[in-house]
Amino acid sequence: MTGMLAAKTAVVTGGCGGIGAAICARFAKEGATVHACDVANLDRPMPQGVLAHELDVTDEQAIQNFFAGLPDGPIDILVNAAGIEIEKTIEHTSLEEWNRIFAINVTAMFLMSKTALPRLRRGTDAGIINFGSYDGFIADPGLAAYCATKGAVHALTRAMACDHGPEGIRVNAICPGYVDTPMLQSFFKDNGDIDTLQNAVRDVHPMRRYGTPEDIANLVNWLASAEARYASGQLWVLDGGLSAQVQQMRI
Repeated sequence: MTGMLAAKTAVVTGGCGGIGAAICARFAKEGATVHACDVANLDRPMPQGVLAHELDVTDEQAIQNFFAGLPDGPIDILVNAAGIEIEKTIEHTSLEEWNRIFAINVTAMFLMSKTALPRLRRGTDAGIINFGSYDGFIADPGLAAYCATKGAVHALTRAMACDHGPEGIRVNAICPGYVDTPMLQSFFKDNGDIDTLQNAVRDVHPMRRYGTPEDIANLVNWLASAEARYASGQLWVLDGGLSAQVQQMRI
C-alpha cells in the first residue's frame, strides 16, 4: 500500500459490516487510525489500526458521547456507511418501518456529520463520504422506502458540499449497485431460487459480475485521500455499468 492516509483519523459507521469492514481495513493499510462504529458484528477480528465501537447512529446523545470520548485532535475522514434495506412497496410499508429506515439511512448521516464538523474543521483536507445508491437515481421494484432514503442522501450530500466547502471540507457520495454483502445474500434468500437469481443479477451487468466490498473500498480510499482534493459535491456511481444501459433493449 502507498500510505496515502498516513497519520489521518477516520470514523466509519457500519464499520463492522461487509462494505464498512472493507473500508476500515483499506484505511488501516493506508496508515490511518480508524474508528469502526456499529451495533452488530463487533466481535469480528479487526485489522491493526482499527478500533471497534458500539454505537447506535440514530441516538444523538450516544453520538455526542462517542465523539467526546475519542482522543483529542482532528478527524480527517467521516464515512457514513450504515444503512438498512426494506423490500416492500409503499402499500406494504408501515409508518414504523418508514421512520426506521429514514432514521438509519438519512437522519444518522445528518447527526454524525453535524457532530463531527468541529473536529473535521481541524483536519487536513477533511472529507465526508456518504453512502447513496444507484437506487437514488433509478428504482428497483419493491424498494420504495430504500429508494426514497437514497434520493435524500444524494440531495443532502450536495447541500453539505456547498455549505462546508469554504471550510475546507469535501463531501461526496458513493452510489453502489449490487455488491456481494450479507445484505445482498439476504435479498437472494428471500426471493426463491438463489442460484437462478444470482446468475440473473450477475448477467444483467455489462461486466457480468456484481461488485465486492473491496471494489467500493478502493473508491472510498481515493476520495478520502489528497489525490481527490478537488472532488466534492459529486455522486460517484459504481455499479459495473448496470445503470448505463437500457434494460429492455438487452438481448
